[in-house]
Amino acid sequence: MTRDEQFLADDKMRAEIARLIAEAGKLNEEAGKIRRETILYPLVIATGLVGSIAALTTVLLKIVAG
Repeated sequence: MTRDEQFLADDKMRAEIARLIAEAGKLNEEAGKIRRETILYPLVIATGLVGSIAALTTVLLKIVAG
């Protein structure tokens, strides 16, 4: 392998490594988004449920009290 061919092979390898690093970064970002959504959605639903129960309890207490 000539010196020019070796430089070309090295450049191709560096470009491939850079592409793989960028792809890994994108995948990590997407995985983080999925993790946040996995935690956030049930939390929002639970908060809404607790708020609904509190509001219903308040209304029922007002009705019973008079």
